[in-house]
Amino acid sequence: MSATTDLTEPIVSTAEPAAADAKRRRVDLGRFRDLSLVPAILVLCLIGFIVSPAFLTADNLIGVAQQSTELSLLVLATALILICGRMDLSLESTIGVAPVIAVWLVLPTSGARFTGLGLLPEWTAVPLCLLVGVVIGAVNGFLILKLRLNGFIVTLGMLTMLRGLQVALSEGQSIVELPSSFTYLGKSSWLGIPAAIWICVVLFALGGSALAWLRHGRALYAIGGNPEAARTAGIRVDRIVWIVLILGSVLAAFAGILYSGHYGSISATQGSGWIFQVFAATVIGGVSLNGGKGSIFGALTGVLTLQLVVNVMTLAGVPPLWNQFLNGAIIIVALIISRFASGEKQE
Repeated sequence: MSATTDLTEPIVSTAEPAAADAKRRRVDLGRFRDLSLVPAILVLCLIGFIVSPAFLTADNLIGVAQQSTELSLLVLATALILICGRMDLSLESTIGVAPVIAVWLVLPTSGARFTGLGLLPEWTAVPLCLLVGVVIGAVNGFLILKLRLNGFIVTLGMLTMLRGLQVALSEGQSIVELPSSFTYLGKSSWLGIPAAIWICVVLFALGGSALAWLRHGRALYAIGGNPEAARTAGIRVDRIVWIVLILGSVLAAFAGILYSGHYGSISATQGSGWIFQVFAATVIGGVSLNGGKGSIFGALTGVLTLQLVVNVMTLAGVPPLWNQFLNGAIIIVALIISRFASGEKQE
């Protein structure tokens, strides 16, 4: 008996520290999850400078940031929704239909190109657009949380329905005569930098701070990780998820305001196909599709990675026909690097 005890005790005492060390290494790697794309961004910057010295000029970098603003707001919305374990495909249509509905209610008929109602003053265009976002998010939340319908199918159906409404109201034409309040944020500059960039920086800072420091922000991780355990802990899961769905739609509507103001028009297909880039940027930024994992900073690095890839390819003179293929290849490579850098095991 004593011999057996003498032999087994050292084995147990050796295995426990080994397991603890392995766990500690996984935790330490997890701390760098948010920074896993930073090396890729630095490499892209180096490649861009080699391809063209104009890459590191202030005008080019500000242009990249400006082009990232609308996409980044959709990524911010998607990151919050995914972290709490949900999914919203209708954000792609919200960025287009919300501005169209707002302008339709505000602008009078303008020749043969656009038939508006002109019911409300022009200064209400921005609040109306955001209100449309609130309504879309609230309806999604009702269907998903109260009627218990499949979230993927609900938001896919909403995406299709809203896209059809957008085309119908705009009559398949671009709306070019926009209220001045609608174009201000998209065209203005503050301290020499486009206002849209400042706004996105503030919103990302608020989102990251909320997830890190606020009780309800931390609750999103608990809900995404295990909603039943979150309910047991006293978290009002449905209420918080509903608020997040509404917030996501409002961010998408606000992205529509910035995009419309930036280009001075609302296209009948505005936002079409964006959801693929949105999910790509969010996922390679470390946000899990299964919920409960990810950060706002990681999602932001995902957006910057995709936009830098496009910018470098443009400066390198790569034919636009190859952009989609190369962009997809970079997404896959970046996703693999991100997964290994985060220390997660493949399932």
